[in-house]
Amino acid sequence: MKRRTLLQAAAATAVPTAFAIAQTDRSKTLNFVPQANLTLLDPIFTTALVTVNHGWAVYDTLFGANVKLEVKPQMADGFTVSDDGRTYDLKLREGLKFHNNEPVRAQDCAPSLVRWAARDTIGQTVWKFVENCSAADDRTIRIKLTQKLPIIIDAIAKGGASIPFIMPEHLAKTDPFKQVTDTTGSGPFRFVKEEFVPGSTVVYVKNKDYVPRQEAAEWTAGGKIAHMERIVWTIIPDSATASAALQAGEIDWYEQVQADLVPLLRKNPDIRIGSANPTGFNGVLRFNHLHPPFNNVAVRRAVMMAVNQADYMNAITGADTGAFRLCKAVMPCGTPYGREIGAAAMPGDLDKARAALKASGYNGEKVVIINPTDFVTIGPMGDVTYDLLKKMGMNLEIIQTDWGTVTQRRAMKDPGGWNILHTWAPSNVVADPVQQFFARGLGATGWFGWYEDAETEKHTRDWLLGQTPAEQHAAADAFQRRAFENAPYVPLGQFQIRTAMRKNLVGQIEASGAYMWNIKRV
Repeated sequence: MKRRTLLQAAAATAVPTAFAIAQTDRSKTLNFVPQANLTLLDPIFTTALVTVNHGWAVYDTLFGANVKLEVKPQMADGFTVSDDGRTYDLKLREGLKFHNNEPVRAQDCAPSLVRWAARDTIGQTVWKFVENCSAADDRTIRIKLTQKLPIIIDAIAKGGASIPFIMPEHLAKTDPFKQVTDTTGSGPFRFVKEEFVPGSTVVYVKNKDYVPRQEAAEWTAGGKIAHMERIVWTIIPDSATASAALQAGEIDWYEQVQADLVPLLRKNPDIRIGSANPTGFNGVLRFNHLHPPFNNVAVRRAVMMAVNQADYMNAITGADTGAFRLCKAVMPCGTPYGREIGAAAMPGDLDKARAALKASGYNGEKVVIINPTDFVTIGPMGDVTYDLLKKMGMNLEIIQTDWGTVTQRRAMKDPGGWNILHTWAPSNVVADPVQQFFARGLGATGWFGWYEDAETEKHTRDWLLGQTPAEQHAAADAFQRRAFENAPYVPLGQFQIRTAMRKNLVGQIEASGAYMWNIKRV
């Protein structure tokens, strides 16, 4: 019997006592079930959203953005720009401290930005125009540009797949391609290393020295007030068990609910169903470009030709009707650049795809798919692809494992490590050519899969430096056309992921991550 057929029955069963969390003050503790196991603690080293959410709890940023994506000061008081538009001075607020009681200085912030820029797609792009980033004094970060680039503050404020979190200088100077394991930040919560049990429990406590801004909290901006004294993440890989724990009141917040369980949870008067990100998510089938068979563009095109987005969207959203839309575009549909230029490249025609695969020169090389069984909005995509490629006649191996292992294995560049993985990105993150890291052609410094293409990067630069909306739209269209010609990945559609929370919690900010501030119990 498939797991989905057991879910509704399992949700009604008692929750194992191992998942019950003892607290001295229940009202001041938030019990949270994250989307996946937290295995990497450095949000610059990895783009895994579970690690980014960890980062939002522990670290802070120089700027944030409101619901309109307007830039707002956060750790910074503000900034000034020189008359020639090439020098930016970012002034820090007074009284900022790291968790080790050391003051936050510009000497910490400058290398933090440099390290972030080495890993993040938008950071890599704008940093090509940065001549120097350093501390002018303890409270002033000075960024000197080679030419005017008004997008620089937007890039720092919003980040991309990675967020420019501020770390102490000695950590910020770590090689960006090596993981930092010290979690000293200056954010509203402090990571409790002594209580961290990988695969089981993650604990944070309120940072009593944190000084929130006075403005109301909105998206990643404003006053990040920690109402809870203690945050406990409990790793529960089984969706039915997590759902039952939420219904029993043993947990407060279930970050990403399996779609088949949403109707059941909606019936519970004590539970509120919301959106894990109001802008939605975009599904991705990613190729490894370093090794056969997907170093051959003709093989990649054949797979793209076979994909029927509806199969993937139905597998992910299940009984949650109206939770997806088909979108044969590189930038999300509904965003300014989300035009479905790729419709002709994605006919969803299996017969044509088989013929194209035969003509491509594919000679039976093994295709290794790495797939997380504990990630309910990613695992189904791997199963659909396995069935699809099997019908195409490819030699397949699917490695069913946990998300933590996938995030570690996807960094492997050795032959045999992987050929296909699946993931998604929040729609607001991949909405323009600079930030669309799955389609960028950055090669060795780009996202896992390491697609390299000079023409793509030319279109990205044209968009970045475009002087008019018409020039930017033309560059964005050229960027998308190139992506459908070269197939660095296959877009699988747009969908919503539901989150579920006990109704006695208020203040949750529905945005691009699971933010722990502003939430309180009533």
